[in-house]
Amino acid sequence: MIKLRFLLQKTFKDKEGSIVIGQFPNLPLFGWILLQIVALNIHKGHARTAFQDLAMASLFTWSYLEITDGANYFRKLLGFVIMIVVVVSYFTG
Repeated sequence: MIKLRFLLQKTFKDKEGSIVIGQFPNLPLFGWILLQIVALNIHKGHARTAFQDLAMASLFTWSYLEITDGANYFRKLLGFVIMIVVVVSYFTG
């Protein structure tokens, strides 16, 4: 029982003991959202592709930062999953 409690605490709590799911400010994540909105409003051409690529680079940066500096195991795992999705989507189209 103690091991399960320890795992749950390491998964969802930060160093101060607070439950952390999201944090503010999160500039790479906001950059991804903003760049995606811009890309969706450009209907075709190289500009749309450029904004989509920048958005994915911003999301990749966010995921890297979560893996390396995430507050808890949940955030690190989330960053890892998103990084896998970004890399796979880059190579599959």
